[in-house]
This record gives sequence, structure tokens and C-alpha cells, in this order.
Amino acid sequence: MKVAVIHDWLNGYRGGEIVLDSILKLYPNADLFTLFYKKGSLNANIENRKIYTAFTDKLPFPSKYRLYLPLFPTAIETFDLREYDLVISSSHCVAKGAITSPDSVHISYIHSPMRYVWDLYYDYFPNNSGLKFFITQLISNYLRNWDVSSAARVDMFTCNSEFISRRIQKFYRRESEVIYPPCLPENYKVETETKDDYYLIVSAFAPYKRIDLAIEAFSENKKKLLIIGGGQDEAKLKKTIPKNIEFLGKLNREETVKYYKKAKAFVFPGLEDFGIAPVESQAYGTPVIAFGKGGALETVVKNQTGIFFKEQTTNSLNQAILDFERLEFKKNDFQKNINRFTEEKFIQKLKKQVDKLVKRLG
Repeated sequence: MKVAVIHDWLNGYRGGEIVLDSILKLYPNADLFTLFYKKGSLNANIENRKIYTAFTDKLPFPSKYRLYLPLFPTAIETFDLREYDLVISSSHCVAKGAITSPDSVHISYIHSPMRYVWDLYYDYFPNNSGLKFFITQLISNYLRNWDVSSAARVDMFTCNSEFISRRIQKFYRRESEVIYPPCLPENYKVETETKDDYYLIVSAFAPYKRIDLAIEAFSENKKKLLIIGGGQDEAKLKKTIPKNIEFLGKLNREETVKYYKKAKAFVFPGLEDFGIAPVESQAYGTPVIAFGKGGALETVVKNQTGIFFKEQTTNSLNQAILDFERLEFKKNDFQKNINRFTEEKFIQKLKKQVDKLVKRLG
């Protein structure tokens, strides 16, 4: 089979790109299609192949690519995929809406339906008046309609969690198969080290990540919090920071792992689709303090590998921190839990679904 893989954009190596990396290991000769490509921002397995980009990649101000969101549906539809037998889309925005040949098979791995026009719309666009908000409403209405209609182009949906499976059913009225992301290598052994007295966040600085909530909570409790990452909310988050909270910026993988290993606990305050970072934290024997909704409920075992707080409030988070400090954690519990999230399991399950779909439609 001639295989095409479609990914929304390639300008960094985050959770979606970890999944993409494993898809390309399953199909090493696949051609890759994307809206934007920043050379040097990914690993060799992704970059060492033919990468096709849409007209959006030639637009000015590439770092402001989100401003071109209204153009994304048109851009993804410009790819000529007629010669491909199998198309796999890795989608958190528009990749699933690519137009494929009637004779091809299209399986889509959904990281999330377009969150900024669905359940997190008011987190991204909090203003409720004025011309800007009216224009945003018009664009979002168009994107929602396109998102639903383009779902019919997909032959089979897979996704990263039961949480997202329910979103797919709600918004697209389609069934989906859950395949947990490839967070760790097969036969990975949990590494534990003596913990230092600090809490850790590793995250992009997007509104729904709720880094602001963690900052407010730690401003009250005076415990040490280290934050690794960067992004669109960085300037706003850094405005008033007490001495017990430190921003470390964007660190490389090796440096980040050192902080994972020594952290007292990993703080995960947002509502996430899945969240690879909490799994990585548990791989180093570091418990997770997470908001008790979304993907965290599937990756963290209550009172064994972490603890949940019920509401996104400072009181709820600080109470969970106090409860956490009274618990003890066992290495075996971490090992048993993370065994569910290996790359080999992801590849095996994805291949099984592709083979089943090709057999049914072939």
C-alpha cells in the first residue's frame, strides 16, 4: 500500500508529535502532509522523508500561525491524495478533514476535536461583546460546521482516551477505538530517586492548561514550584510571581528528566484530553496531583500513583497537596500503571485497527 500521513502542523515536538513519530515507525515509507513545517524542530524519523506543505506554510509571520485558523479547512483540502491507498490523519485541528480518494482507506487518530471551537471555546475567547467577539463567533460557527461535516470523510476513528471518545460521539456522532498514546518504550523500568522539596509543572502555556491556577495556589501555600515550558500566556503568567515559584523556560529532554526524577510531585491543573506528561512523571516514580476530570482519570491511579482535586480552585488544589503529603507511594504501583502506555502496545493496536479496516473496506 502507498501510505500518506497527515498531521496538522510540524513546528515542535510535543505529545501529538510523539504519536506521529510512532505512526511513522509503523509506516516508515509514508509521505507526510502538514499545514506548517519548521525544519529542525522535530526528530530525524519525522524529518527524513518527503514532507508536503499547504499554501499556509508560505504565509508571513509563521510564529503567528494561529491567526490563520480560518484558512485551515481550505488548506487541508488542497492536498492531492488520489494516489494513496491508506491515509492516516493525526488530528487535533483539521487533519481529519483531508479529502481522500473514494478507493482509499482513511483512519483518523484524534488527539481532540478542535477544542477552541467546542468545549474550551470560552477559555480561549473569554470576551462576550464587541466587534472582535462577533467576528470570532462567525468564524467559530463556520469551523464547527466544517468540523462536523468533514467527520463523514473518515472511515474509522481512533483516539487517545475514553474522554476523547465521548467527545467524538458527542460532536461527530461517531464511534471510536481508544488507543493510548506511546508514552514509553516497551519493558520500561520505573526509575526512582530521592526526592527534593519542590513541585513541578512541565507544560505549554495555553489558557486551558491552567498554569495560572497553580501559581495562585502556590502563592498562597508558599511551597516551592518549578515550571518548565513556554507559550502564548507566558508574559501574562510571569507578571506577579513570588519567590517560591520559578520559571525555568524551555529545557531540553535531558534537563527536563532530571527535574522529573527529583520532584516531590507533578502538578497537572488543567482539563486534558490525555496528557503524556503525567505518565512520564510516574515513569520516574513521581506522583501526580491532577484535576479530577479528563484524561488524568485514565492515567493516574488514585492514592497509588497520585491524587485528584475536584474543582479548579486554589482551595481544592491546596487541600489535595495537603492530602498528598500524608500519602506513601510504592514503586510497583507506578510500574504496573505505566505498563499500559508503551510504544509497542500503541503500534500493535493501531496496526490491528488498520488491518481490520482495510479488510472490511478492501
